[in-house]
Amino acid sequence: MRIVFMGTPEFAVPCLRDLIANKHEIAAVVTQPDKAKGRGNKLALPPVKVLANESGIPVYQPVKIKTGEFTEILKSVAPEVIIVVAFGQLLSQEILDIPPHGCINVHASILPKYRGAAPINWCIINGDKTTGVTTMYMDKGLDTGDIILKREIQIGADENAGELHDRLSELGASALSETIELLISGKIERIPQNNEEATYAPIMTKELGRIDWSKDASDVRNLIRGTYPWPGAFSSYNGKIFKILSSQALDDNIKNDNYGCISRANKDSIIVSCGSGSLKILELQFENGKPMSAEAYLRGHKMDEGTMLGE
Repeated sequence: MRIVFMGTPEFAVPCLRDLIANKHEIAAVVTQPDKAKGRGNKLALPPVKVLANESGIPVYQPVKIKTGEFTEILKSVAPEVIIVVAFGQLLSQEILDIPPHGCINVHASILPKYRGAAPINWCIINGDKTTGVTTMYMDKGLDTGDIILKREIQIGADENAGELHDRLSELGASALSETIELLISGKIERIPQNNEEATYAPIMTKELGRIDWSKDASDVRNLIRGTYPWPGAFSSYNGKIFKILSSQALDDNIKNDNYGCISRANKDSIIVSCGSGSLKILELQFENGKPMSAEAYLRGHKMDEGTMLGE
């Protein structure tokens, strides 16, 4: 089956890798343009492009995919199916109509839950115990197309968004392989989504990482897990911004009026009162500093008990 693969970040790499390993005909890869990164503003290639280059697959990088010019290019490539995994641009109806077997998307949630840009982050932030991947036929809506199959996994009690991302990327590759086999065999089925059950996972911003200490300790910990490694959960101590990289929730049923207050900062412990319960900071990182354990930080720095964070 002749495939055009559309994808950009590391999440999409296992899907493309498995398609190549299974010797499917990848006619072209479409990915986002190279971007300048780092202090030297050197151009960084999208991870999907790196794999495509290594495999000798033609690569297209349109700034805007919805132009008539690029639509004509896709028509000339003549894909039988287009596979889309974390591509980063919406497809026009004209593009959706090009392949006779449609456009198939791999989405990192159990749809219709967590439609949108950041399902991996939000399922952890919201304290979910399970998540998974869905393959679906694409339409003009935002993750609203008919479902092909779902694969579910448990979210680890201490798992952060970076770790879950890596597991779901591999699960997505496996689900895509199953989907392609169903497509080739003609046994694929379409299951309409129940729009009344839909929830959304909006794009992550830096400000979403700001810790609200009035919340339960478990909620604060979920924010820390769900925003790691980016944008990171943060607060401030004496006007200096710092990120909390990992933590432990304590005494969830104890209500506190002085939330955000450092209740202990000695030896290896930094404990902060929350609206309910307390948070034990395990790892942190101040601006322009290195990540370190609370124990290592306290060996070289002082944090005064009774200080209010975020002020």
